[in-house]
Parts: sequence; structure tokens; C-alpha cells
Amino acid sequence: MYHQIDAAPAKGTPFRQLTTTPNNFYRQMIWLARIGYRGVSVRELAPYVKGERQGRVFGITFDDGFQNVYRNALPILRQFGFTATCFFVSGQVGGFNRWDAEIGVPYAPCMSRQEMLDWAAAGNEIGSHTVDHVHLTQANPWIALNQIAGSRAQLEDMAGTAIVSFCYPYGDVSSDVRDIVRDAGYSFATTTRKGRASSGDDPLLLPRRNVCLGDGWLTTLRKTILGRPVAS
Repeated sequence: MYHQIDAAPAKGTPFRQLTTTPNNFYRQMIWLARIGYRGVSVRELAPYVKGERQGRVFGITFDDGFQNVYRNALPILRQFGFTATCFFVSGQVGGFNRWDAEIGVPYAPCMSRQEMLDWAAAGNEIGSHTVDHVHLTQANPWIALNQIAGSRAQLEDMAGTAIVSFCYPYGDVSSDVRDIVRDAGYSFATTTRKGRASSGDDPLLLPRRNVCLGDGWLTTLRKTILGRPVAS
């Protein structure tokens, strides 16, 4: 699980650890490739998680749809022949991280519609992250439905392709919210619960491991391949 791929923010910046530098991201990918692993999107990962296919793969996800992912991560993914899922806040395609403004996270532009289309044309997956990046368990069911189903409809309209993967903003999920995601037509959804996805997991509650600012390639390997919690 990644968010921004960019230069490290100043110390003291809220959620600073959710940024990975381009150089660090490159080193993480090259070492995973060297030991024989291939990075894939959530959609491509699904048959491996279900046990329908075998192979040395790991899922790569980016939350929020930041433009720096397009500029800094996409060329690296292309270099290694990897794919990934980017979960877009549909109401901010071509916008910025408005949801972060109140907590002091610096302004960061989101991908434009054309950049999102370029992302998909490179073999990557477009996923949904609600319309406005809201806390779903704090919203009434009608608003939650509009955020979840509305985002899917908007992204499908913009991209002209089926959207099957969802990501719960802030990892904020309940059984009711999970069921709304199911009823909205998604096949997969990711959480912030730490762990390795397996055939025993609910496909609408898939775990992930967050890659933090200070994680070097070895720490990332331990998190993704060995599944060990490592201090960052």
C-alpha cells in the first residue's frame, strides 16, 4: 500500500510517513524483481489469492490518485513490467487532496482524466476510493451508498471500463459498509488491516501492508514477501 511517490515532506508534516521517495520506490521494485517476483494489480492478483493460479506475485496499490504516482511511479512500473491498482477519489480527478486540507497535509494535485486514462492504457487498474474520500462508517447509509456507487459510476463514465476494485478511505469499514460495497457491484476491496492476502480472506476485506517513508528495500521485502511486521 502506497500513497504518494514524491520527495520527502518536511519533518513534522502530518502523515509524512505516507510518502515514498521515487528512488526508494525504484529500489524496492528492483529487489522484488531480482528475487523473481512480479508486481500486479488487485484485479490480476485475485486468481493467485484464490489459489486458481500459482506464481511469485505481489499486489501493488496506490491510494488517492495522486499525480506524483503518474509522474514518478508509472515509469518504474513500466520498466519492470509490473502493474498496479490506483484507487481514485472520483470527485477529485483533475483536482487535489481536498480531504487533507483540514489536517494540514500539503497541497498535492491528483491525476487528470487523461493521466488516469494513460495509467489504464499502460495495463494498470483504475479502482474506486469514493467520491469525496469520506469516513464511511460515520455517514448515513444513503450517503455511504452515493459515495461508493457514485464513485464507481463516475469512474466508469470517465474511463469507459468496468471498475471492480474498491478501497475504504482511512480503512474505515464495518459489516454494513462492506455489504454496501458488495451491493454496488464491486468484486474486491482493500483495507488497512495488516497482513498477507490469502484464500481464506473475504475478497471485500483484503489486508495490505503499508510501505512507509523510512522503509528500505529490505524492510519492504520482509513486509511483502515474509509478511513480518517490521518497525519503520
